[in-house]
Amino acid sequence: MRLMIADDHSMVRGGLKLLLDRQADLEVVAEAGDGAEAVAVALEQRPDLCILDVSMPKLTGLQATREIKLQAPEINVLILSMHDDERYLFEALKAGAGGYVLKTEADRALVDAVRAVSRGEPFLTSGAQRRLVRDWLADPSSGPSEPLSPREQEVLKLIAEAHTNREIGEILHLSEKTVESHRGNLLRKLGMRDRVELVRYAIRRGLIEA
Repeated sequence: MRLMIADDHSMVRGGLKLLLDRQADLEVVAEAGDGAEAVAVALEQRPDLCILDVSMPKLTGLQATREIKLQAPEINVLILSMHDDERYLFEALKAGAGGYVLKTEADRALVDAVRAVSRGEPFLTSGAQRRLVRDWLADPSSGPSEPLSPREQEVLKLIAEAHTNREIGEILHLSEKTVESHRGNLLRKLGMRDRVELVRYAIRRGLIEA
């Protein structure tokens, strides 16, 4: 099975690669250091499965998952996260990920998770999360609400990372005018006045790290 690892910490990528390459049936064929690179590399290399860290620059793992599944739905995605939080879990599932593994459990659970997701089986690292998923699958409206669209979340993250409108447009393949429109919509929708308030909101929602 051909795998890609995306994490903005090279030491983490190295440790995961060692763990996975020890398995006779698994091979890490590509790596990426941020969410935008993860999308580009996944679409170029077409691995069987992508392992994406949830917190990365440019695009989060969840945003990268949406883009990968939109453009190459045959590629499986597994989210690796520090966050034992139902909101991240719900967002990962809605984005199209097939599994969610906590980094603290990766040494024990990652290989099993990779194999399960590749078989089309959802993989979560706790019984409580499985209960949450059963509830959500029975009634998707029961999950946490998200006021922003996926595209607005992408623009917000990049604004909070101090990218200019031109840079945001290049990363997301949008015109500067469209980016400026999204920026105005974000301020109005969230009832905020400036970038500082947007940054604080992005930190609270886990789009960037404090």
